Amino acid sequence: MTRVRLEVNKIQIHRPKEHWRLYFVVVADHPSDKDQMVVSVMPESAILMVPEQKNIISFEPDGKGADGFLLLSRELPISRELNVHFHILHSRRPKKELGKVLAHIESGVEKKALGVVSDMMGTTSPWLAIAKSGLSLVGQILSKIPDRNLGFVSMFERFGPEFEQEVEIDRENRGGHCTVVHSWSIDS
Repeated sequence: MTRVRLEVNKIQIHRPKEHWRLYFVVVADHPSDKDQMVVSVMPESAILMVPEQKNIISFEPDGKGADGFLLLSRELPISRELNVHFHILHSRRPKKELGKVLAHIESGVEKKALGVVSDMMGTTSPWLAIAKSGLSLVGQILSKIPDRNLGFVSMFERFGPEFEQEVEIDRENRGGHCTVVHSWSIDS
């Protein structure tokens, strides 16, 4: 079966401020249960953006076949569709414990939380499994966190047969105050 990888290549912030501490909340289809989603907060430490970057981050490839910042790597489902939600947040504190954000999401979805799992989706980040019916609660929970929500981008992809020949699909989406360039590729 084909394994796919999703990476963020570039983020541009469309706000006049030029000092940011960015982190991401990623929500994706569960790899083995169609009635569940998984949520993760990454990276482990917020990314510092300074004025010299002119509100643009271009991620350096890390690892074989990489083009940017790895969000997930998983088997392509039989439906050949993957739904991924990508939220960009600015931490208002110099040291942000991102594990607390995931715990806040877990407590906010209450009975819809199904537990934290490791080594899922091809990353070392912990992922929280939630019932698909709890997906709408994630956005509400993020709006109550005291950090600034800079934008949301849907990275939904329906992979056609051409994906097997092209091996990479690049997309640019705008959401909120951000433009995000991301790539889906076949993981070797």
